[in-house]
Amino acid sequence: MVKITFSIFIIIPKIGLSFAADFLGMNSSISHGETLVSSDQTFELGFFTLGNFNMSYLGIWYKFSPDTVVWVANRNNPLADHKGVLTFNNAGNLVILNRLNGVVWSSKSSRILQNPIAQLLDSGNLVLWDDFVLSSDETYSWQSFDYPSDTLLAGMKLLLNPKTGLERCLTAWKSMDDPSPGDYVHRLNYNQGLPQFETVQLNVHRKTFRTGQWNGVQFVGIPNLSSPAGVPLFVQSETEISFMFEVHDKQLFSRIKLNSLGVLQLLVNRSRTATLNVKLEFPSDPCDFYGRCGANAICRCSLCECVKGFMPKSPDKWAVGDFSSGCHRTIPTNCSKGEGFWKIEVVKLPDLLEVTLDRRMNLKECKDVCSKNCSCVAYANSDVRGGGSGCLMWFGDLIDMKALEGWNRVQSLYVRLSASELGLEITKEDIDLPLYDLATIKSATSNFSIGNMIRLGGFGAVYKGNLSTGQLVAVKRLSKSSMQGLEEFKNEVLLIAQLQHRNLVGLLGCCIEGEERILLYEYMENKSLNYLIFDQEKSLLLTWQRRFDIIIGIARGLLYLHQDSKLQVIHRDLKASNILLDGDLNPKISDFGLARIFGANEKEGRTKRVIGTYGYMSPEYAMDGKFSLKSDIYSFGVLLLEIVSGKRNRGFSHPSHHHNLLSHAWLLWSDGRALEMMDECLHSSFDRTQVERCIQVGLLCVQKFPEDRPAISSTIYMILNSGLVLPKPKEPGFFIERNSKYSDGASSKSDSHTQNLVTLTMLEGR
Repeated sequence: MVKITFSIFIIIPKIGLSFAADFLGMNSSISHGETLVSSDQTFELGFFTLGNFNMSYLGIWYKFSPDTVVWVANRNNPLADHKGVLTFNNAGNLVILNRLNGVVWSSKSSRILQNPIAQLLDSGNLVLWDDFVLSSDETYSWQSFDYPSDTLLAGMKLLLNPKTGLERCLTAWKSMDDPSPGDYVHRLNYNQGLPQFETVQLNVHRKTFRTGQWNGVQFVGIPNLSSPAGVPLFVQSETEISFMFEVHDKQLFSRIKLNSLGVLQLLVNRSRTATLNVKLEFPSDPCDFYGRCGANAICRCSLCECVKGFMPKSPDKWAVGDFSSGCHRTIPTNCSKGEGFWKIEVVKLPDLLEVTLDRRMNLKECKDVCSKNCSCVAYANSDVRGGGSGCLMWFGDLIDMKALEGWNRVQSLYVRLSASELGLEITKEDIDLPLYDLATIKSATSNFSIGNMIRLGGFGAVYKGNLSTGQLVAVKRLSKSSMQGLEEFKNEVLLIAQLQHRNLVGLLGCCIEGEERILLYEYMENKSLNYLIFDQEKSLLLTWQRRFDIIIGIARGLLYLHQDSKLQVIHRDLKASNILLDGDLNPKISDFGLARIFGANEKEGRTKRVIGTYGYMSPEYAMDGKFSLKSDIYSFGVLLLEIVSGKRNRGFSHPSHHHNLLSHAWLLWSDGRALEMMDECLHSSFDRTQVERCIQVGLLCVQKFPEDRPAISSTIYMILNSGLVLPKPKEPGFFIERNSKYSDGASSKSDSHTQNLVTLTMLEGR
């Protein structure tokens, strides 16, 4: 560092004016009304008073905003009058003397300075150095940046030395007009080698806010602070954990302040004539307040919810908005009964209260270790870089979790739950199916190789398998982190396995070894209906007669589910990707994970968690969560019109309007031009009467109100009886034009992939 040495110190002893220089030399002093000003005219140092005009302090403030004090020297020991002086003592230290020449404050330099110089830098840092020492590597013997008060300026560090315990933190003022140390401190915490910032209320010994741990990229729990207002810099080594920020725009003034109420603020301004404005505050949202929801709960959009497998300890208090008592387990864990873990995504991880950290483990190793330790209640990666690494394990209550909507590069938390809470508690005695061991299935699928993967869905992956007997099978391996997949497994194994029909896919067996939940189906050579019908080239294989046979086959499968089987089943996810085709293109309905069994007198069900696929959901199900046999009829109607047209309902576009496929079909039918919606490749093979009848029946099935839709038995009768006069269909559900900017313009011939599973969650008052 290069220093400029002045041999003369100029002083203007006039109230309201400053020294002509930014430094103070030996045998010089500053009294009330005299100040130092940084060379760029940004910062000023001098004595000031606040609410109690008898008390005075030495501090630094913005020259353009004298009320904005950023550092106070003698905050623990104010002067009782205006007779204080800043000068040097015999050891070269800066000292504040009262009128009796008593030392009120001292810089306490680490060594004796022969020719001390105090300088106020453009950064707002008051530094002390020895002009006698001329070496270029000379460091400051003392600097105000090492002793923060309530403000962090650009270039100033908040710091913790893990070895020595040296700490630099922010301490709030006692009040707006009292700079003495207040009740709040904002500091770095370094538990188990993972740093995080926290605000602590000292007088009651409790945390009020924490950022969340450093995950290798950011402090999870606060947004990325990189902006023109400041570029954050974080350092972690054996001897220093520190945070600072830099500002590259010289016209921008930024600071971080811990105010007297314990609120951390980022303040920014571009003007030298106004005070700094608050850009960010922590805590600002109710979920930022430490432990708002108590133990084992997550704060989401200001509301608290217990982690799955837990329930409120004090339901009455929760009902009136007092969440402090937290949640406790609904069912105690039991290591001997095949427990598992529930994945919570995009969350601020719990506080590091009772944890262990092993940076050498990956996530799978972490899970294995946690599984074997019955006291381990949750685990997560400690670092998100490189796909994730490090193992954090919790052994007590999970405190201070917050949902982080829309965040990237955030760890998931895996919470230990009982087998029954995860839906894993199915015994071999419950299953009326052949059971396969995991080794057999691994051998059949080449250890679940990517080359054998048929598709990847919301519940898990499906692989082509070749058993040792030579039989080809479709192997569905349910995702261990998907609760929906586990529910699907229970549905198919315990219920759907009892159903047998030529138009339902055959369930051949299963595996429930360890945490694996695997289903084996008959293998379908021609994959799914959407793989053929929405592809411009493959759809040529589907002549009209083949399409008509597929329509009738799907309808007969649905008739069996609704009426002819010993169980009345509502499928709830009927769509093109769930219609599989065998070697002869015979259709088979598959994927019964969302299916529900209805009793003889049951007409309608309702759910708060609407799960299905856009474009196939009936209006009453999508909007109100109501489902019935008529919900499946609506989905069948969508399928019927997609098969005739070769186009998807969702994503359909037309140059003259922005309706979906159903509304387009109804408009054409109303205008006597229904055949115009038929797939062009069918012109050489179609039966006009059958096509028109299928379009009209499809429109009857997708009418807005469930009571207007025909039963599946009537649907089949209407399709097959050409002499029957059909009723006129009313407007279909969702008959409303979309905004053109939301249309994806795809006529659907180019996309043969399965549509994504969509979950809609509706909140209702109790």
